[in-house]
Amino acid sequence: MIILAVDTTTFTGSVALLEKTRLIAEVNTDSSSTHSERLLPAVDFLLKTNQLNIQDMDGFAVSVGPGSFTGIRIGLSTVKSFSYASGKPVAGVSTLKAFAEKLRHSQAHLLCPILDAKKGEVYAALFESKGDKLFEVVPQGAYSPDRFFSLLPSHRVISFIGSGAQVYRKKIFQYFKDKARLSHRSPFIAYETGLLGYELLRKKKGVSAEKLEPLYFRKSQAEESD
Repeated sequence: MIILAVDTTTFTGSVALLEKTRLIAEVNTDSSSTHSERLLPAVDFLLKTNQLNIQDMDGFAVSVGPGSFTGIRIGLSTVKSFSYASGKPVAGVSTLKAFAEKLRHSQAHLLCPILDAKKGEVYAALFESKGDKLFEVVPQGAYSPDRFFSLLPSHRVISFIGSGAQVYRKKIFQYFKDKARLSHRSPFIAYETGLLGYELLRKKKGVSAEKLEPLYFRKSQAEESD
């Protein structure tokens, strides 16, 4: 199974090609240009250098949020167009779960992806890694940092990852002291999105383009202004 995976939910963006769980190639971008400017050229480069096209894909995986509202819309609309053009299914993957997947083989069993949601909030969740699965311990959502940290067990080692872990670094160590582990792994998650997407696709849990939905935990600024 060949999968094209896309993530545009944060400032950094990435595209990956996988054969089942094996990474074939990836393109990671961290620049001032927008996702609308860099996503399609990255996909085109990835496919051409591997002598593939959209019709060769067996399915697609895309990070559906939470994250940047604009980034989510760009990623979903692009992948939807690929799905329409090829007739192949799409697996929608949580951005937070993809970040947790990046830490799944770390020494800590409690994995905490936390993204800076601005306005004094974070998008966050707590996952526990057991065997080859991730279990959601604290639900994914938008929280005030103090509210979220109060829900986490302070007596166990927790590995934190994401932009929110950097923004609220001092607060994390105030709450969890020597039990906190801050990951310095890369912010690019297209490969992890592809891994999680593959599991859904192989279980026939992919969806058609029209059924693909974003994962938002609060209204956009435009909606709040209405």
